[in-house]
Amino acid sequence: MRIVLLGPPGVGKGTQARRLVQRFGLALIATGDIFRWNMQEATELGIVARRFVDAGELVPDEVTIAMVLDAIDRAGDAFVLDGFPRNIPQAEALEKELAARGIPLSAAVALLVDEEVAVKRIAGRRTCANCQTPYNVFFSPPRVEGVCDVCGGPLIQRSDEDEEVVRRRLEVYRESTAPLLKFYSDRGLLREVEADGTELEVTEAIVAALSDIT
Repeated sequence: MRIVLLGPPGVGKGTQARRLVQRFGLALIATGDIFRWNMQEATELGIVARRFVDAGELVPDEVTIAMVLDAIDRAGDAFVLDGFPRNIPQAEALEKELAARGIPLSAAVALLVDEEVAVKRIAGRRTCANCQTPYNVFFSPPRVEGVCDVCGGPLIQRSDEDEEVVRRRLEVYRESTAPLLKFYSDRGLLREVEADGTELEVTEAIVAALSDIT
C-alpha cells in the first residue's frame, strides 16, 4: 500500500499518518523529518538544501523530490507520504518516478475540515513554558487562563501559530496544494474523509475509505 495524505494545516495529517503506519505496517515518509535528517547528516542533498534554508529561500522542487525519492528507495514498496506532494509539479514528478519503479500510488487520502476549525486547532494551541503540557484555548483550555493546570507555569504560544500566520498558511494551501485534489480525482485515486471527529473516528473513516485496497 502506497498512500499520499493530503489536507490543510490543522487537519491532523501527522497524527493520522502515524496511526496508519501502526495499523498497516507502513513506512512513514514525512518531508519535515526528511529535511532534518539530511541536513543533520550533511548528506549531499542536505548540504544543498542547507544553502537555501540558511539564505531564507525556498528549497527548489528538484531537491525536495530527490530527498523524497531517496526515502522511498530506502522504505520499500509500502509507505505513507505526509507533506508531499505540495503542488502539481511535485505530484507529476512523483507519479513518473513511482511508475518507473513499478510501484504506482495506491490512493490519495484527503482529510477535510472546516477552515475555522483548522484555525482554532492551531491558533488555539498553548504550551506550558515549564513542563511542556499542551492545551488548546478552544478545545482543551486550562482551568485558569494562561496558567498551567499541572505546575502553575505560564502558557506560551509559538509565533508560527499566531492566527494571522495560520490564515496565511491556509491561503497558501488553497493556492498550491488544494489543486492536487482534482489531480488525484482525475486518476481515480482520491478518497475524501471528514476529519472533524476524534482521532480514532478519523482513523476508522480512513481505513473504511481504503477498504478496497487493503
